[in-house]
Amino acid sequence: MRVTPFLIMLAAAARPALAQSEGHLRAYFEGKSVMVKIDMPGTEAGVDVYPDRPHPVIYPDLAKRLKTFSTALHRGDQALVTKVKVKNDLIEFQLGGGGYGTFGDDASPHINIPLTAKSVREKNLEADLERTTDPAQRRRIREELDALRQDRQRQDARNQARAAEARQIKEANIRQRRAEGGSRFNVRYKQGVPADVLTPNGLMSVLADYVDFSPPAVDTEGPGVAMPDQSDDLRKGLTIEEVDGILGRPESIGQRREGTLSVSTSTYRMPGRTIMAEFVEGVLVRYTISSSSR
Repeated sequence: MRVTPFLIMLAAAARPALAQSEGHLRAYFEGKSVMVKIDMPGTEAGVDVYPDRPHPVIYPDLAKRLKTFSTALHRGDQALVTKVKVKNDLIEFQLGGGGYGTFGDDASPHINIPLTAKSVREKNLEADLERTTDPAQRRRIREELDALRQDRQRQDARNQARAAEARQIKEANIRQRRAEGGSRFNVRYKQGVPADVLTPNGLMSVLADYVDFSPPAVDTEGPGVAMPDQSDDLRKGLTIEEVDGILGRPESIGQRREGTLSVSTSTYRMPGRTIMAEFVEGVLVRYTISSSSR
């Protein structure tokens, strides 16, 4: 299709209008608390809403996302509106972070552990075996080669066991982050977002079956509320950066390698306690808390 100057002018005029409408919606909704009326999956794919259709939500598709990514927001939960984004044929109404899987979120539990490489000794023995013709000497070379290969296989088995543990921890961490990462509504239109939806009342009308925009207030104050212990936030599967964010900079860091795995141990000291945290490939796999005089 030939793009005429008139169409170019229309597109240029539409962009500022969308930007103005987005700014209006963001100013009205962002930072407010709402209550969801349906379960929402823990993924940035969220819940698709098609207002132009007789049945705006395809519930079998929603059920698949809930099964695959678990439920981040349950029916009756309150959530903060964290972002409203307007595009040509879509309005993103993001709650509690917008769902796990956005840019920067690590959604893959895979940990790549290469096989242990042959040692220089093993390579040299293989070369010697090819050149040697004496039966007794060849037998000695084979025996040493077999021992080296068995050592390498045992090391690979240990590495795979540690990697499997780290994967399980990472999978659990991803599930936890999905549960805490919020979700979103994607309000979709085939022919572009209508002007009457680009207002707070218009968008609330479209989402009225799925969102209560006037949830009851929750009393968050009460007597005897104790400040939480920082170490209570620790859990296996956190990254080094996340643990440092909770406990602060470690007093000391030790590093070692177990086969092809990178293992580090950080020591955190605070009044009355010492925390030792062990990380495999940057993922927290275990930690201990002991009392100290400091």
